[in-house]
Amino acid sequence: MRKISLVLVAAMLLISGNVLASDIDANKPGKSLSTQIQKMLADNSLNVQEGELYAQVRFTLNKEGEIVVLSVDTEDADLEGFVKGRLNYKKVDAQNIEEGKMYTVSVRVTA
Repeated sequence: MRKISLVLVAAMLLISGNVLASDIDANKPGKSLSTQIQKMLADNSLNVQEGELYAQVRFTLNKEGEIVVLSVDTEDADLEGFVKGRLNYKKVDAQNIEEGKMYTVSVRVTA
């Protein structure tokens, strides 16, 4: 009887270890979406002369899984145009993301 309980405890530890070691980030859609946005904005031809450029991008997703940019809050007009051109109506792989919900992403471009 003692061997059976010891085997059951060992099996439960192995199962719980596997569950805790699973990829938690795969279940977070925000991480995946921000990674996709980062890739879309990676190659840029912006001329950043002094330090960094910042922007707050507000967007939503439509039923086709496309990003719809609502606003880009920044001081730099070139950055605003670049972000809108690269993101607006671009299709993303959006699993478990609510259609119509507003999202905000911070964008930083460095020299």
